[in-house]
Amino acid sequence: MKRIFMAVILLTFTALAFAQTKNKNNSVNYTFTTEDLDGNKITNELFADNKITMINIWGTFCGPCIREMPSLAKLSDENKSKGVEIIGIPIDIIDDWGRLDSSAKADALMIMKQTGVKYKNLVPTIEMFQTFLRGIQAVPTTVFVDKNGKQIGQAYLGAKSQKEWQKIIDKLLETQK
Repeated sequence: MKRIFMAVILLTFTALAFAQTKNKNNSVNYTFTTEDLDGNKITNELFADNKITMINIWGTFCGPCIREMPSLAKLSDENKSKGVEIIGIPIDIIDDWGRLDSSAKADALMIMKQTGVKYKNLVPTIEMFQTFLRGIQAVPTTVFVDKNGKQIGQAYLGAKSQKEWQKIIDKLLETQK
């Protein structure tokens, strides 16, 4: 119950570890500094090596999020050579003060292990909740960004099959040539 309440509060403030900045074309770029679940420092520089990055925002309390993760793990493996990276952001692993909740982190790591997820999952920060996730109203929510951190395409609400995601990825890759 506490996690559901926390998730509702987090979704109310919605804005994960990304800061939005508008460039001269009035498009949104995402910048951030955080850590992954292994404690490695991560910045928006992770986008630079990829044609596109799929950002999947999920919660440890979310059945559809968890059921979709094995498909995302396969997509990650199958699309890496095409210049596609998938990252996850479990929104409910920090407390109300922005501190990492070790029990919730353990739950996220267990879910990742059970679902075969090996792609990076980032720890959300308060700054992220004040910017990027401001408009997030449900999980899973997925967005795609280009190598500059500029969002491409729309935000996708809800889980999708591996085949559905692959069609979206292929279409977005065509726009990045």
